[in-house]
Amino acid sequence: MIIVTGANGKLGRAVVGRLLQHVPASQLGVSVREPKKAYEFHDLGVRVRLGNFEDAETLLHAFEGASQVLIVSSGSLGEAALRQHQTAIDAASKAGASRVLYTSHIGASPTSPFEPMTIHAATEEMLKASGIPFTSFRNGYYSSSGLMFMGHASETGELIAPEDGPVAWTSHADLAEAIAMIIVNQNYEGITPNLTSSQALDMSDIAAIASRVTGRPIRRTIVTDEQYRDALLSQGIPEFTANLLPGIFRASRRGDFAKTDSTLADLIGHAPISFEDSLKETLSN
Repeated sequence: MIIVTGANGKLGRAVVGRLLQHVPASQLGVSVREPKKAYEFHDLGVRVRLGNFEDAETLLHAFEGASQVLIVSSGSLGEAALRQHQTAIDAASKAGASRVLYTSHIGASPTSPFEPMTIHAATEEMLKASGIPFTSFRNGYYSSSGLMFMGHASETGELIAPEDGPVAWTSHADLAEAIAMIIVNQNYEGITPNLTSSQALDMSDIAAIASRVTGRPIRRTIVTDEQYRDALLSQGIPEFTANLLPGIFRASRRGDFAKTDSTLADLIGHAPISFEDSLKETLSN
């Protein structure tokens, strides 16, 4: 049985949808914190069980009979995230899974100035130390995050953010399709090549794309990391988040998110969704 954690989230839900196109629902299980929100999977015949990264016993029950377990990375940070990931890896091992898969990131690095990337790097080391065959997906940066960083640029005509570097923005849909194919075909053991779109774009590129798509000029305005943080605080963003987000721009300035690769296109059999198409879709909804 293939088990997917975090199946109520955007990526996990999309992965399950893709897997259902290739394997019978009876061979799929989801591990979720809120089983009631996964009712549509239950109705399709997918096994739905409570699984909480903070409770090893629930994970053992959710992973029962697992051949492969996809661990969608925790939304936590710091020691909590590392503890949760270790608990999930240990539970998959105890459940007898023959392979563990993990949603990592192209920017994974123990020296990254953006904390989630250090967690991905540490989790990959946990997987190596576990002795279980594993696959770590080096996912590109979600296009939805790039759209979020645009803020209200489409209305104001100004995209305000710190100095940045190119980022290989990649859609959830393409990543879900690729992850499902790797799970089904049981290939790419270890750390995968970068799973990215074909272009790496910085905020100036995004401003130009937005200008073209909206038909109105959008100016790229650079502010300091501190100014950006203060602006987030003034908008009511929690201090923890406001302190965290500038790290993305610092990491991008190092080139941490810039490397593209053809592996994603090869896996899904078509060109990945472009950032421009993601923006068009968002504006049309």
